[in-house]
Amino acid sequence: MGLRAFFDRLEPQFTKGGKYEKYFPLYEMVESFIYTPKTVTTVAPHARSYIDMKRIMTYVVLATVPCILFGLYNTGLQTNLAIAELGPSGWRAAIIEALGIGFNPANPLANMLHGLLYFLPIYIVTLVAGGIFEVIFAVVRRHEVNEGFLVTSMLYTLIMPATAPLWQVALGIIFGVVIGKEVFGGTGKNFLNPALVGRAFLYFAYPAQMSGDTVWTPVDGFSGATALAVGASDGYAALPAHGITWMDAFIGTIQGCLGETSTIACLIGLVFLLATRIANWRLIVGCLAGMIAFSSLLNWIGSDSNPMFAMPWYWHLVLGGYAFGLVFMVTEPVSASHTNVGRYIYGALIGFMVVMIRVINPAFPEGMMLAILFGNVFAPLIDYFVIQANIKRRAKRNA
Repeated sequence: MGLRAFFDRLEPQFTKGGKYEKYFPLYEMVESFIYTPKTVTTVAPHARSYIDMKRIMTYVVLATVPCILFGLYNTGLQTNLAIAELGPSGWRAAIIEALGIGFNPANPLANMLHGLLYFLPIYIVTLVAGGIFEVIFAVVRRHEVNEGFLVTSMLYTLIMPATAPLWQVALGIIFGVVIGKEVFGGTGKNFLNPALVGRAFLYFAYPAQMSGDTVWTPVDGFSGATALAVGASDGYAALPAHGITWMDAFIGTIQGCLGETSTIACLIGLVFLLATRIANWRLIVGCLAGMIAFSSLLNWIGSDSNPMFAMPWYWHLVLGGYAFGLVFMVTEPVSASHTNVGRYIYGALIGFMVVMIRVINPAFPEGMMLAILFGNVFAPLIDYFVIQANIKRRAKRNA
């Protein structure tokens, strides 16, 4: 008996009137993961399209592959560099030693494997903890388990520091899924990005494990400031003295979260999302324009007490989570503006806010996470005013 026949034989047990009717979301989740969903439009108007939720989410996950691969390499690289100074410790180091691979930072395989040992536990915990609550809400509300959680879980993992305690990882994704999405009705009805909601919750609830100089490289006793922290304290001109060039930041061989350090990896993902028309280019243009315009204005104004005023836009582009947020968070279609004009405004607002937070608020040098959540809150209002302006313009033209 083939797999398709197996699912067809089980389906009556889970559909209406079946013995396991209330567990239909579980059956549907597994079946649609393996096969294309059979659901089609049954009432007019009809639209024929090869794009469905499953395909969209699969494309987004595929777009993150360059960030995942480079994240594994860079996490292992930073760890092995620190081990060369302080020595190995922990169960991951024991596995590396048992395999005989070693901790040579010049060995790409050693870096990739070491990074994988930090990435996998965080990703597995994220999938299990968040998936359980996705299924609970689906069973109780009797709706399908959407593939959107695959994207949320991957993005959430990639914006976590490698040192994050696993119980906090679980708590954050549960908070993001429940408070950021399910309380509003589930996938497609949330106005906040669930991955960012979970990450923001952890940042404010457990700042010692989510910020500072000791959380980015997972080696006991190692301390090193991120490029943005150096820029906030000493100015961007001091970055080369700390071993960070613009090219290092562009490639991504610097400290940071698991998958957001490499601008070039993010740009590869962006090309894929634009080519498949999953991402809307207006959001990208707006966010870049807002960031470039406001950072250039601050460069012109200058400041004797705040060195961040002098940081040019091309450094803002490659530092922190700006590139990752631009590609995978700003373009998220549910929580972004839906009108074309609104997309420009929404993107520009985020670009403006990230520079505002980075430069004006010395306590939070990153900024991209809060800027996107701020934009999420105002997206419906932006669309409202754009639509009202269109209505008034048409009414005046036809008067």
